[in-house]
Amino acid sequence: MYCLQCLLPVLLIPKPTNPALVETHVMFIVLYLIGFFLERKPCTICSLVFLTAVFLICYSGVGNCIFWGNCDGLKCENG
Repeated sequence: MYCLQCLLPVLLIPKPTNPALVETHVMFIVLYLIGFFLERKPCTICSLVFLTAVFLICYSGVGNCIFWGNCDGLKCENG
């Protein structure tokens, strides 16, 4: 479970409130996770725990996911 020490803080990085920066934030998170999985090669249990946590966070409520924003139609179209 040592590999979770570097994975779980990724879930705590706050999303930017500016809609223009959400794409940059998502790209940073995705590239960090790809680099982490390629470099450190975490164990299967840690990977499953992390993916389960991401799944539960993303589908527990609107706007909680680290991979997409919480746009409400016209609010993000203008920005």
